[in-house]
Amino acid sequence: MNDPKVDRLTASQRDALAAELAELEGPKRTAVVQAIKTAREHGDLSENFEYHAAKDEQGLLEARIRTLRDRLDHSVLVEESELAPDQVGIGSTVELEDEQGHRIEGEISIVGGNGAISPDSPLGRALIGHGEGDAVEVDAPRGRWTARILTVRRQ
Repeated sequence: MNDPKVDRLTASQRDALAAELAELEGPKRTAVVQAIKTAREHGDLSENFEYHAAKDEQGLLEARIRTLRDRLDHSVLVEESELAPDQVGIGSTVELEDEQGHRIEGEISIVGGNGAISPDSPLGRALIGHGEGDAVEVDAPRGRWTARILTVRRQ
């Protein structure tokens, strides 16, 4: 059997995943259970839209909880002191410019969210280990493109 993938996280990224997990396992799970209970009280479950919607929501919630638990259980903490401050790594915030002059800014992170760049994505793989001023080739599904690294910051 394959060993699970090990994710590298900074302390703040780990804390963000743990906070989301606590929210989902606490108030969100309680709300979904209550919605299912309320919908059951409306009678015939075969034609009860609220019941089926609540059960679907419960399935999605439990899947997200499993994903977060797996990520936290199979991750290693990256110490900020291990990372070169002038090179792109886990937790770096990077500003890029593509060939057309469009600027992109994002944090190298598995946590996701607005502006996150996965270290496993074509862009993330191309950036890791490079520094300000470097031009990197990105082998993306829609074709190869070049990004120039404008800035690298640590939070």
